Amino acid sequence: MKQNVQRKIINIKVGSKNPVKINAATTAMAQLFPDSIIEVKGMDAPSGVAAQPMTDSETRQGAINRVHYCQQQDTQDTKGDYYFAMEGGVDNFDFGPATFAYIAIGHKDQLAIGRSAILPLPMQVYRALEAGEELGHVMDRLFNTINIKQKGGAIGLLTHGHATRESNYTQAIILAMAPLLNPDIYAQTC
Repeated sequence: MKQNVQRKIINIKVGSKNPVKINAATTAMAQLFPDSIIEVKGMDAPSGVAAQPMTDSETRQGAINRVHYCQQQDTQDTKGDYYFAMEGGVDNFDFGPATFAYIAIGHKDQLAIGRSAILPLPMQVYRALEAGEELGHVMDRLFNTINIKQKGGAIGLLTHGHATRESNYTQAIILAMAPLLNPDIYAQTC
């Protein structure tokens, strides 16, 4: 005789309405909590940084700002269990320019931060970003695509589809969740 088990609902608010970010949050949490029902809602959340963050620290701050904004918008009736923000940025490292994303996750009074893998960028792309363009627009022009940032992103284009913006975000979310999945271990200071 099969028991009717009530599945836990996990409510997630994502600081963006971009389907790539919403899908990454949904996929990551479904992998981490396979016995739960994952409900994800996107909302417009300002980053408080440039539309195209150009440094590691600016990108990180944009993700944190989005999470805090989402948390501040919620009332007791609409409270999320988790708040996610993914902020894509670029920086010029010792090895050359690259793009990456910061992940910020709010849960109760905790804030977990993670960063995605990086994708080296061609210097011509980086120069266009320095001139004030956004990565998605530069890639659309270079590859003759439309709105690639809501699809595979620069990652999909430059890896010939072997990785995508969504797959990169999904992995980064799973890794950033480690402190929230293991709070006792991460709370230890020795």
